[in-house]
Amino acid sequence: MIRAQRHTEPLDVHLILRKDTRDGPEVLLSRRASAVYAAQLWHLPSGHLDGPAEDVVTALVRETLEETGVLVDPADVRAATTVHHRSPGGGARVGFFLEVRRWHGTPRVMEPDVCDGMDWFRLGALPEPMVAYCRAGLDAYRAGARMAVHFQEPGDPIAYTPDLDRLRLVPDTGPGGGSPEATVRDFAERAVGRIIDWTDVSWAREGSRVWRAHGAEGGIWFVKVHQSDRFHQREVGALRGWVPHLGAAAPRLVAADPALRAVVITAVGGRSLHGAVHPPQEQRRIFYRIGQLAAAIHRSAPARPATGTLPLGKLERHLAGARAHLAPGDEEFVRAMAAKAAGLPALETVPTHGDFQLRNLRWDEVTDTLYVIDFERSEEGPAVRDFVRLADAWGGRPDLFEAVMDGYGRPFTPAEEEHLGVLAALDAVSGIQYGAHGHGDMELVERGRRTLARLRATGRP
Repeated sequence: MIRAQRHTEPLDVHLILRKDTRDGPEVLLSRRASAVYAAQLWHLPSGHLDGPAEDVVTALVRETLEETGVLVDPADVRAATTVHHRSPGGGARVGFFLEVRRWHGTPRVMEPDVCDGMDWFRLGALPEPMVAYCRAGLDAYRAGARMAVHFQEPGDPIAYTPDLDRLRLVPDTGPGGGSPEATVRDFAERAVGRIIDWTDVSWAREGSRVWRAHGAEGGIWFVKVHQSDRFHQREVGALRGWVPHLGAAAPRLVAADPALRAVVITAVGGRSLHGAVHPPQEQRRIFYRIGQLAAAIHRSAPARPATGTLPLGKLERHLAGARAHLAPGDEEFVRAMAAKAAGLPALETVPTHGDFQLRNLRWDEVTDTLYVIDFERSEEGPAVRDFVRLADAWGGRPDLFEAVMDGYGRPFTPAEEEHLGVLAALDAVSGIQYGAHGHGDMELVERGRRTLARLRATGRP
């Protein structure tokens, strides 16, 4: 066997001097002087190890002082990422990118023959032109990767060029940096390009798997993995079907993979209305807009003739699971409501969101825009289906209910009122048993108990 040449790459260290500002984290960069390699390109303060006697932390402390005049305590050095790099000329090296957030002194140019400029830049808005090797290390750092490979090809420019991005992140052995598994990352990057920052934004509930993904060239998307084929099919069907009719009020589908049960969707702005506090007048205005949005959903496709019956098939299982958390008389009341359902007239069906509640609604105060997200429970059904969970938000506030109805453009019909009461009772029991058994979601339990108490007291959700 012909033995390949042993590797003798140099080792270098790169300083990620980081400060957090109101606009986001910033890092210190220096600009290479005109007479040196990579002239006029931005780069992290860096340098080689001085032989086998010097370790990477000692080297970083030394190089930092020599290049920036800043004194760093070795105890404040943190590992960021490691990059195996090959230059366009074929030379390879291993770079240790090390983060420092505490230091003494003010950074300044200490070696004007090597560096002719130094400044702070937002981590999310790095300057151009920039050394591709350095940009690769910072992109790997932003993505939370412990290791990366950056092998450039002959003829590649020294400066970072998006079209010749050679960075490959090496997956960790376990969940790292809040990113999804490799198959989901690959799917997302095929759809939108390389992603340099993943943030896990899943709900604190079993099975919720959602990430916010930042692209290397800007752009933000959400990547979601559904709990089941049914949820995946529902959300994809809605995003491809009636959701585009909502215009800017909803995200757009970028890509879907049924094998992974994954989707990539565009990001929307605003903040969740779940737990948000607004003055009463502003609340009424928001709820009026919620009514308008509900009407837009229900008009996004032609209504179909009345069909089907109310969902009673899981009632016994849900009652059994919820029984320990029901108030005296609740079970009898729910059974009476279920019996009442058999005599109700069927309602025409329209597109419904299926989980239309405050946590799936986002309000952007700056642009005065209301958004709706999360369509995995979407299906055709009676329009009042979308007011079942929303009703808890107007409990005790008739002014908010009136605002929703004004925005919706019409009151409920008597038949819809009857359907809404039955659906609310069934959903309350379902939520109680789900939250109480194995999911630890006491918010759902309390919401269900409130709904039943309200129904029994007033006969209305």
